[in-house]
Amino acid sequence: MKLRSTVGASLGALALVLSTAGSAQAAQGEFHYKYVDGYGKEHRVTLHDPHGGKCINLHAVGDDEDLPGYGPHNATDAAVTVYLGAGCQGPEWRLRAHGKPAKDTLEVRSVRFDAPLAE
Repeated sequence: MKLRSTVGASLGALALVLSTAGSAQAAQGEFHYKYVDGYGKEHRVTLHDPHGGKCINLHAVGDDEDLPGYGPHNATDAAVTVYLGAGCQGPEWRLRAHGKPAKDTLEVRSVRFDAPLAE
């Protein structure tokens, strides 16, 4: 009986560790930006819990041949650097965690969220 409860407790602890390890790599919250498609229609894109520490080329604007996105809003718990160029290249701007929406004049093609600090 003692062995069964020890194994159960160990498996529970392992499940807890594994479940928190995956979330440590993601910024919690949402990041938004806007873009205009080839027909002149404006779209708003949302990234949910984006991965931290790696470059993300944004949908529909993440190529230097595309028109850039604009008006980014970082509502995540991690700071983010937004880049005018694809592949996190070119002029960059820092947006703090849980910040206010940037003006539409701030253009963006790629982003890199800070990796969350380990607790």
